[in-house]
Amino acid sequence: MDSTSTIVSKRPDQSMTWSQRTARNLGWFSIGLGIAELVAPGQIAKALGLEGKENLLRGYGAREIGAGMWALSDTPAPAMWSRVAGDIADLGTLAFGYRDGDDEQRKYAAIALAAVAGITLIDLVTATKLRQEFKQDRGETRDYSDRSGFPGGVAKAKGAAGDFTPVDFKVSATEERSREDLVSA
Repeated sequence: MDSTSTIVSKRPDQSMTWSQRTARNLGWFSIGLGIAELVAPGQIAKALGLEGKENLLRGYGAREIGAGMWALSDTPAPAMWSRVAGDIADLGTLAFGYRDGDDEQRKYAAIALAAVAGITLIDLVTATKLRQEFKQDRGETRDYSDRSGFPGGVAKAKGAAGDFTPVDFKVSATEERSREDLVSA
């Protein structure tokens, strides 16, 4: 990657992965959708049978913008999980619009439900892949099932401490006599 590149990756020696590029694109999509929900909540609410829910749509717009900005960061995995949670809230809200709307609103709500369900699937796959990549980058996917945690094995570790007493636990003869005097008193 040359110094004039605008794409930032935590892995400067490699190009962005599919999930990183997808997260970035979903981030821009979120920002655009969030702006639309902030600017035109009335029109969106009317089309989807959600009249009276304009403030809720504005809140969803703010959430979308926040998730979008987070997805553009160098740690997009939490943003993708945030998007999945937001998608679930969106699906629930759209279901109300579908239930309560007239025929035309139900048609638009059904289209929106299908679109959001598809985006939810993409968000879920992207979030899962980003989590796997993060674990691989940190080396957390190694198999340690054959290890005991003891460098010489469990058998060598048994009894290794022997009669070892930490310095903090050692008591001088004078301290021992004063303790005996306190107990007997």
